[in-house]
Amino acid sequence: MRNLRIVFMGTPDFAVGVLKKLLEEDKNIVGVITAPDRPAGRGRKLKPSAVKEFALSKNLPVLQPTNLKDDNFLTELKALEANLQIVVAFRMLPKVVWSLPEYGTFNLHASLLPQYRGAAPINWAIINQEEKTGVTTFFIDEKIDTGAIILKEEVAISENETAESLHDTLMKLGSKLVVKTVSKIENNEAKPIPQIKDIIIKDAPKLTSENTRINWNESVETIDAFIRGLSPYPVAWSMLENEGETLKAKIYSATKEVIAHSEKPGTITTDKKSMKVATKNGYIYIKVLQLPGKRKMDIASLLNGFSFAKDAKLM
Repeated sequence: MRNLRIVFMGTPDFAVGVLKKLLEEDKNIVGVITAPDRPAGRGRKLKPSAVKEFALSKNLPVLQPTNLKDDNFLTELKALEANLQIVVAFRMLPKVVWSLPEYGTFNLHASLLPQYRGAAPINWAIINQEEKTGVTTFFIDEKIDTGAIILKEEVAISENETAESLHDTLMKLGSKLVVKTVSKIENNEAKPIPQIKDIIIKDAPKLTSENTRINWNESVETIDAFIRGLSPYPVAWSMLENEGETLKAKIYSATKEVIAHSEKPGTITTDKKSMKVATKNGYIYIKVLQLPGKRKMDIASLLNGFSFAKDAKLM
């Protein structure tokens, strides 16, 4: 059995779950690499990453390079004498970093590779109404998410799945898969398989303000999946036209109704406790909404203090 010395690289909560599982399984983590502290909140105070906070609570050495090719960082990294590196939700590594350890550098990706390579695989799997997704471990190479696959595990996507619920499911599944992968490498049993090339690939590009806007001319099923796939972050949005004012509305939660009607897509109908928006083949019932300068609110609470004109619409 190989005596592993592991450097772990990651930044958000998703990575924390994996690091925690590795420590619970007594894997030898000799150092943690994470993003530099970032300004956050109204005071713009520097905030450490979730991984840094957790690593420090476990007395693990932490490095926070701004430049992964910096000589000082590379010297510090080499000083850890790691022979395996694990990457979970971090950033693209230069070859000088991923090629450093004797037993390689592997990544955990939240999809069934080669499908959904990219920054937001959890979101896009729901948005595209996939029936299943999963997690994959693979050895890193020169390109993004293209390396030889070590292990995979799949899971069904439920009818009302949100990005938040799927994130939590895949974090637990991925944590176990990483431990299995480490054991394979530890026992010299890993047999990586090159990714299939001759198939149609669905990508998972970074989420932006442009690709998170709701198109009310889509089907009710498509819009429902879009909202769920972006909840609770970064959140699907739409422009609200109401009483001559145009506001950006963020929609955190909604349900759907498939039903024939003659209303124009985007038309809003409200009563004292509910709000529905017409689509081409039904209605989206908005449950949680946020307007500019206000906190997110359930729709009944919002309607207590905000009125929609008869000709109000979402665009």
